[in-house]
Amino acid sequence: MASPYPDGDREKVASKLPPALQQSLKVRAAELSLDIQEAVEAAINGWRAGSAAATEVDTSGARSFSTWLPPGLYEQFKETCSGRGVSYTQGLAQSIRGWLDANPSPRHGVRGTDPERKIVGNQKGGVGKTAVSAGIGQAYAEAGKRVLIVDFDPQGHLSEQLGVPQIEPGHDSLVSHMCGEGSGDLRDLVVVIEDQRFEKRLHVLPACFDGFLLDAKIAVVATQKRGFQKEAALELALRPLEADYDVIIIDCPPSLGIAMDAALYYGHRRRGEPAGVSGVVIPVLAEDSSATAYGMLAQQIEDLCQDLSLEVDYLGLVVNLYDSRRGYVATSSLDNWKALGDPKVLAVIGDLKEQREAVRKRMPLLSYAPYSDQAEAMRQVARGATR
Repeated sequence: MASPYPDGDREKVASKLPPALQQSLKVRAAELSLDIQEAVEAAINGWRAGSAAATEVDTSGARSFSTWLPPGLYEQFKETCSGRGVSYTQGLAQSIRGWLDANPSPRHGVRGTDPERKIVGNQKGGVGKTAVSAGIGQAYAEAGKRVLIVDFDPQGHLSEQLGVPQIEPGHDSLVSHMCGEGSGDLRDLVVVIEDQRFEKRLHVLPACFDGFLLDAKIAVVATQKRGFQKEAALELALRPLEADYDVIIIDCPPSLGIAMDAALYYGHRRRGEPAGVSGVVIPVLAEDSSATAYGMLAQQIEDLCQDLSLEVDYLGLVVNLYDSRRGYVATSSLDNWKALGDPKVLAVIGDLKEQREAVRKRMPLLSYAPYSDQAEAMRQVARGATR
């Protein structure tokens, strides 16, 4: 459907497009300093001029999408769709997909720049660190960024939830590289999440069972090797991978030990890095014990920054598993979290079924239930945790 442009040189076109493609189009157009209408015009013209045997795009869940095109172009586009035997929605999806492939992000050609580093941590277990780590990683990948999620918790819940096997003891792993005992390239351990929504942009570095011994191993190495800084062990291990990613997310163990120090160090603000790009995302619950745990983590961050002259930014809080039906404790706790102001509350995520169902099916939440309230909340956290 088309309607006249206010200035008369274009007409408004209403169609449908999968949300992931809409988001990728928006991001890529911004990166290339183009209006979305210019990008769509180029996409349609390129698709019409190209091969009729374009790869089919999954358009399930396509949502309303509108833009402005030169008069007559949409009618020509529909004729081409009819000639190729595809729906208008499929033709538009193929057009956008082809344009994205032909116009890669300028960031993909840049090497040597630091990725955004999001440390998801809280010494209290059961607050949803893994769900938030996985969810925001999926949201960033869906939006077109190259993402590595590091399962830094030896319990391996994130790896398990995404169907990625943990690394067995005695094999090359993140722990062995952190201790200076790595025998190969850490890239060889990274697993790609094969899901069309993320187009091979979502990667996981699996957990390893040796992680239960990480604090003790690093402490021993620190006594044996002169100049070894235990807090920098994670950064030294991951540095060789950084050029491959736009965002690296660390799913931390429920601990206040050396492993957490190393994760916090990895998220510190590097020289020349703007405030709020990297830092800590803290999942909490709307209950008193979470407030106590938050205070302990905040003290650890303060001590680390003071001891090593660092700056670690609080990117925000995520109030997880919230249910107002739990009464005054839940509602008043939520009010208290919001009243902090700094760090800000990035999102309040309800205690809903979709996340648990996705875990049971070993599927990413944003693939299993892309339009659920929990999925939208993960996108909200990802946006809020980025400067």
